[in-house]
Amino acid sequence: MKTAKMTSMERVLTTLSHKEPDRVPLFLLATMHGANELGISITEYFSKAENVAEGQLRILKKYRNDCIYSFFYAPLEIEAFGGKVIFSEDGPPNTGLPFIKNLEDISTLLPPKIRSAKPLHKVLKAIQILKESVKSDVPIIGVVMSPFSLPVMQLGFDKYLELMYYREDLFNRLMQVNEEFCVDWANAQLEAGATAICYFDPVSSSSIIPKEKYLETGFQIAKRTIARIKGPTATHFASGNSLQLIDDVSKTGTAVIGVSAAEDISLIKGACKNKLTVLGNLDGITMRRWTPEQAAENVKNIIEKAAPGGGFILSDNHGEIPIQVPDEVLLAISEAVHTYGRYPIGSNP
Repeated sequence: MKTAKMTSMERVLTTLSHKEPDRVPLFLLATMHGANELGISITEYFSKAENVAEGQLRILKKYRNDCIYSFFYAPLEIEAFGGKVIFSEDGPPNTGLPFIKNLEDISTLLPPKIRSAKPLHKVLKAIQILKESVKSDVPIIGVVMSPFSLPVMQLGFDKYLELMYYREDLFNRLMQVNEEFCVDWANAQLEAGATAICYFDPVSSSSIIPKEKYLETGFQIAKRTIARIKGPTATHFASGNSLQLIDDVSKTGTAVIGVSAAEDISLIKGACKNKLTVLGNLDGITMRRWTPEQAAENVKNIIEKAAPGGGFILSDNHGEIPIQVPDEVLLAISEAVHTYGRYPIGSNP
């Protein structure tokens, strides 16, 4: 017996309850495709809240998406600290040179105040515009960089590893600063109208640090930080492996885990059963070269493996679809979800 058609919010909430909705929710996390929809450059697109809001609304309609993604770009938070951002017209904005030049500078570093951090105001305004448009029918996903992963952009990877392993005093000080900022930034987005917060934490992935180090650092930081965020969270490892961390991630208080295309989605779904909702795991890099037929086949295969029983949202594996992925592929992904993702799974052609 097929379930009556749901709104996107109903569909997602049912999925998060580890029950089967009418069909698999689709989260096409296309951050830059809105610029194409408006016919403007990426730089111009991200310069105004109104642009991003309109771009996301067009993406919502065009691809029959089940969420709105209010994420602008990762180094926006570095801008809030006074750092620089480098814009590109064929990819996401990237962080400039690390603004912490000397590890000792951490001792006097203070977290930005949301009210005075102008780069953040664009995001809050975009969320407000989007909330006015979709009300409570579609979830709006806000984004924060985890306190544990943000230092890659603050310091650079080499200095951060030095800090993590050899300067416990300054590491703890930086985590204190970043935790305060992360919590304030997450709660400001929720107050503006976001439904949930995506907690990006790639450095915690087993692709980057050993599990033992994660349990000492990123795990403890996530537990403290997520407990203070006044809304539901999804933890995303941005293409990093997470299978061996699932039991631990489930103890941080998060509801969803964003998983890698490099890992077996069947094993991940089994490990997450009744603990975490799985978000993933289409490969955004190879997606650039897919034909529509390949896109449909990949979607069908993942749905067959991960969707039965609920607890699964189809998305890419990184949390940001490259702008080089063509419309016909994204449209094919959407069509395949609407065809093969209807519950009960396996009853569709």
